Amino acid sequence: MSEITRQAARLLERAQSGHARAALAEAGRVLAARTGDIADGPACMHFVRAIALANLGDPDVSLPALELMARAAEREGSSGWLACALATRASHHLRRGDAYELDDVLHDLVTAEIIAVGETEPIAAVNARVAVAIGYFELRLYERVGPQYDAAYEMSPPGSGNRAMWLFNQAEMHLFWALELYQVGQVAEAESHTTAAEDYAVRAGAEADGPDAAAWRDYAMLAAACAKADRHDPAGAAAEISEALVALEARGVSPAALAYSRPFHAVALRRSGREPEALAVLERAVAELPPDAGWLIESATHHTRAVLLAARGSQDAAVGLAYGDTLAAQLWRQRLRTLQTVAAMKSLELLRIQHEQAARAAALDALTGVANRGAFDRAVRQAQSRPADLVTVLLIDLDKFKQINDTAGHAAGDAALRAIATVLSAQLRAEDLLARLGGDEFAALLPGAGADLAVKVAERMVAAVRDIPDCPATVSVGVAAAYAADLPEALRRADEAMYRVKRRGGDGVESATGRAMRAA
Repeated sequence: MSEITRQAARLLERAQSGHARAALAEAGRVLAARTGDIADGPACMHFVRAIALANLGDPDVSLPALELMARAAEREGSSGWLACALATRASHHLRRGDAYELDDVLHDLVTAEIIAVGETEPIAAVNARVAVAIGYFELRLYERVGPQYDAAYEMSPPGSGNRAMWLFNQAEMHLFWALELYQVGQVAEAESHTTAAEDYAVRAGAEADGPDAAAWRDYAMLAAACAKADRHDPAGAAAEISEALVALEARGVSPAALAYSRPFHAVALRRSGREPEALAVLERAVAELPPDAGWLIESATHHTRAVLLAARGSQDAAVGLAYGDTLAAQLWRQRLRTLQTVAAMKSLELLRIQHEQAARAAALDALTGVANRGAFDRAVRQAQSRPADLVTVLLIDLDKFKQINDTAGHAAGDAALRAIATVLSAQLRAEDLLARLGGDEFAALLPGAGADLAVKVAERMVAAVRDIPDCPATVSVGVAAAYAADLPEALRRADEAMYRVKRRGGDGVESATGRAMRAA
């Protein structure tokens, strides 16, 4: 783990613990340190900046910050930070309720879920899994949330305060799932999720560690008490919910973060024979519902209140309850359709990735990892589609390669081919192509390069192969430049030039213009 990643992890904690402005300033300083332009900074610090901006209540700026993060992650080749950027972008759009298409949100989340699996850097991997979990939670796709938090838990080291956080998040997720199930009449299924919630909450309390351990124990106590409200010991659950709420409110926890507990508190009180107190809790909860509580908590609060009022004979409550139940059933069906859509999208995306991998594999030489003959021929045809472009071709043949196979065996010969392919590739530009045509013959295609530049590349190749330790093989290289329309003729001339080098003993370069030279 790099120092910059550790620093980002520390700043993320600060950004989410009341110090967002300071974290934002420090992230900006680090991002600009390389070139003066924050766009050129590391992806992990772009994530700190995006989270800090979001916590400062500025989502309009945090979204562009996530775009910068995605570009930085692609530049760095980090699948974890890219997954984090995509999933966090999806969550921001869902919370904003803007015009971003649901299909685009789902595509971001599915892509993030798939690519997060390949990340090995611990901090990027954990943040990617959590970001995907949050995105799916926003969509109420609970079935896809749990595995992400389980993965984050397993990746976090024992003794880390994060493990308790992921366990609590699991407990909270199962409680939300139960609230929605109660509204659609699936009571037994709801109780299975409150049972799971209690198990996760008890574990969270037991594993709470670090400077925030006491706070996480209070969070865990609240979740465990809520989970018991509809099952065993409702009186004890009611008392524990009250105790935990007092402790968390004293810590300054936002009302929105505690709002989920009110329906459970009321149920525990009603099942304890304290119906007037239960109704009072709900009347207060309805009156004080924070605007950012979320529609599910708002719906569950009103639904539980309507159940209590209808039980007392309120016709208005009964009518409202019937309408609410119909709406809840429709939203549940919509949730299931979205869940099916995500499963189908993931299957299609995995199939697309497999096809791409198969296509790449079909274009590569299995032994050396460079392009194969088929890929080279396709590149030649593609170059010919732009007949006026300048292209130079190198034909490269190994000298004394048979000697390696005869004296050291084919395994040594294979190792030599891999080493030679590696050093040949290292001499080329990003836009050039190296291919193994078969046996001990290679070719390179240099688009836009003239003969003089290509000869210098070939000379570097000869010297690099000569310098491979314990490898007696050398290379003979023929060079020919031409306009793309004349590439077949250039290949013939390069082949003739290469054989002229071999007749002189190899280990050299000749241009098809007739100028001969040996590598210095």
